[in-house]
Amino acid sequence: MPSSSSSTSSPPPISNPNPNLMDQTHHLNGDSTSPASKKPKLAFITPAEIAAEFAHHDSAVARINNGSFGSCPDSVIQAQRRWQLRYLAQPDSFYFNHLQSGILHSRTLIKDLINADHVDEVSIVDNATTAAAIVLQQAAWGFSESKFERGDAVVMLHYAYGAVKKSIEAYVTRAGGHVIEVPLPFPLNSNEEIVSEFEKALELGKANGRRVRLAVIDHITSMPCVVVPVKELVRICREEGVDQVFVDAAHSIGCTEVDMKEIGADYYTSNLHKWFFCPPSIAFLYCRKSPKNVELHHPVVSHEYGNGLAIESAWIGTRDYSPQLVVTAVLDFVKRFEGGIEGIKKRNHDMVVEMGKMLAEAWGTHLGCPPEMCASMVMIGLPACLGISSEKDTLKLRTHLREKFGVEVPIYFRPPKNGEVEVVTGYCRISHQVYNKVDDYYKFRDAINQLVSDGFTCDLLTN
Repeated sequence: MPSSSSSTSSPPPISNPNPNLMDQTHHLNGDSTSPASKKPKLAFITPAEIAAEFAHHDSAVARINNGSFGSCPDSVIQAQRRWQLRYLAQPDSFYFNHLQSGILHSRTLIKDLINADHVDEVSIVDNATTAAAIVLQQAAWGFSESKFERGDAVVMLHYAYGAVKKSIEAYVTRAGGHVIEVPLPFPLNSNEEIVSEFEKALELGKANGRRVRLAVIDHITSMPCVVVPVKELVRICREEGVDQVFVDAAHSIGCTEVDMKEIGADYYTSNLHKWFFCPPSIAFLYCRKSPKNVELHHPVVSHEYGNGLAIESAWIGTRDYSPQLVVTAVLDFVKRFEGGIEGIKKRNHDMVVEMGKMLAEAWGTHLGCPPEMCASMVMIGLPACLGISSEKDTLKLRTHLREKFGVEVPIYFRPPKNGEVEVVTGYCRISHQVYNKVDDYYKFRDAINQLVSDGFTCDLLTN
């Protein structure tokens, strides 16, 4: 395939699938009956319009697990479909005239969203797992090419996402790197607990003259979920001489504050299909421009190899690139909400904390961390009498809740510590996104209450 153009022009405009939506007089958290003013009143999206945007969701299921797979409104799906049809109508024209300029436009929008210095620092990839492979591949080359000493360390949190742990095993451990996991308690009470354990891990990594070549830090951990004080941990890494810092922030954009200049990491990735309403799958990988940062490469080698990660990632062979081209449509969608994406984040946080407290009170349990350490997800202890005693139990119970009660929610097993008895060992992780209703959480509450009332335990479920 010939080399593609790197034109800076924007993609062809995508028309609003329903221009009349912005002419409505009602808005979320607003009142359409207020007196007319000289300035036209902003018309924010209504609950009915939100329901229409997510009418493709299964109405029989209380979908309180946005964190796993995200959600995409109909207006963005329609924008994606137009891009797909443009490709299918004339693939050659799409490739030569629209694809690269469209991806560059999306990268430019993302650059502004994350406060990066330059668009060249932003690449678009499939997901955060791909981004992790790109960074860890480079670290592995450092060991295999003898740029690093065997036994030099890579530090990661014990809460790191399972796929990232596997990537560290596949790339770093295999190449001779020493991997140190930062043990973290759960439940958590404060950021100081995270900071203290992280500092201890760095000291261990530097023992016997070794160096910490890479620190892998989560911004929002997956299971159990907690917002990590990432800016403070990056600062500590700089003070302690860690070579490079990679922040795995799969959940962050659209969920918490994301600012590259303030965070200061060398590499940072986040999915746009989890909390930023893009269709699956799309993520960005930020690579800070620095003389010490070596050039990264996409693990799928294609015709653009050697032209920089952003260009390599923009063409990895024939595939559906439409998720990478609808960022404009997503921005149009979030602008329909009061406060835009910032307003959405605040309302999601406030509601998930409120619902988490409601569930904890109903079950006589507790939250997994203080509200200020949550974003749009929160952990809540499940009644100990459910008998959750293994990871297998969490999967069985999750399936039971889905199939019998129509509730979709992930569950976490927290092994009891020595000497603990009748302790909470099962925690659920609930999410809140704009489509959720209070009844979703009441449905979950009542399902667990019924199981408790029936004398249910996980032992009653077959594998």
